[in-house]
Amino acid sequence: MSTNKIKVGRENSTDIELYYEDHGDGRPVVLIHAWPLDGRSWEKQTSALLKAGYRVIAYDRRGFGGSSRPSSGYDVDTLAADLHTLVTTLDLRDLALVGYSMGGGEVARYLGTYGSERVKKAVLIGSVTPFLLKTPDNPGGVDGAIFDGIQQALTADRFAFLPAFLRNFYNADVLEGKLISKEVLESNWNVAVDASPIATCECVSAWLGDFRKDLASFDIPTLILHGGADRSVPISVSGEPTHALVKHSRLVVIKDAPHGLTWTHAEEVNRELLSFLGS
Repeated sequence: MSTNKIKVGRENSTDIELYYEDHGDGRPVVLIHAWPLDGRSWEKQTSALLKAGYRVIAYDRRGFGGSSRPSSGYDVDTLAADLHTLVTTLDLRDLALVGYSMGGGEVARYLGTYGSERVKKAVLIGSVTPFLLKTPDNPGGVDGAIFDGIQQALTADRFAFLPAFLRNFYNADVLEGKLISKEVLESNWNVAVDASPIATCECVSAWLGDFRKDLASFDIPTLILHGGADRSVPISVSGEPTHALVKHSRLVVIKDAPHGLTWTHAEEVNRELLSFLGS
């Protein structure tokens, strides 16, 4: 077991470092978390992967958790470069990349930019791919005013915005007291408000990356996992078109699952994840 930091850049007099945890042995699996959480949000997947004999590396995106909190670098190209630095510094090979929500965009841009020489499989869970923004060539996307409103609300009072966001993340109006507890919601809020205010706001723009060319370049087996009741990133604008673009992909829809399916539907997620990684 080890806990470490890896340097990915520098801002003025300070190194920019990623905090990561590296546990177990076997084939490596790198976990890239959702916004606005950190690597600890993979709790249920980490334990299942370790029991199955994998080496599990979970890191905190810059600006979140134990990583550095620079004033810039929250565009998807820089975030993918951070992932590349982690992979090459640890000299990971034959690995699986697992990206959740915003992390799915980082997996897509990583593979589109750096290729699959080191990567054997990819998993996209509730991913923001292929392109969320409504444009003339993407008429099924989401109106940009929605994302502008999120950034404005975060700037005005992120402490007040995040509870409602997290309740929607987990479909808490339906699932609280059944598949999600108020304590988990409170813990998630604590993690979210502890993140860098700049990172929390700036990362919203990274959700709008156009990953269509990245996905079309995928040449490895890819699992796409999505909640059938995802309100944050609806499957019709994400999971389904992503599946259509990735040649070697399998789409699995978890019935009635929200965006926060890695917690609420962890058993189903873990079963699909382990089956795919072991196939």
